[in-house]
Amino acid sequence: MFKGLGNLAGMMKQFSEMQGRMQEMQDKLAKLKFEGAAGGGMVTVEANGQQKILGVTIDQTLMESGDKEMLEDLVTAATNAALDKAREGAAEEMAQITGGLNIPGLDEALSKFNPNS
Repeated sequence: MFKGLGNLAGMMKQFSEMQGRMQEMQDKLAKLKFEGAAGGGMVTVEANGQQKILGVTIDQTLMESGDKEMLEDLVTAATNAALDKAREGAAEEMAQITGGLNIPGLDEALSKFNPNS
């Protein structure tokens, strides 16, 4: 009757350890930085591993060109590149935490990981 309680206690301990690891990972992801660029580096965007935009740099000559549509397109492209790199970096870090656990659907979930949603 009480045989299953030992398994439950073990699972709870593992869950608690995983929660601690996840907090450590969130802290680590906040410190990681990824850069996306567009227009030959005329626009750069920096994001962290939590997919938060940290900064945008726009070359002065691009600002002086007055081409609003091109600037908007380059900012969008650089932002998407930075966020793609941040997602990839976060997925790699998460894979290290799971330590090779073979959980169905985990790879797909990690590829869509977004701690801000």
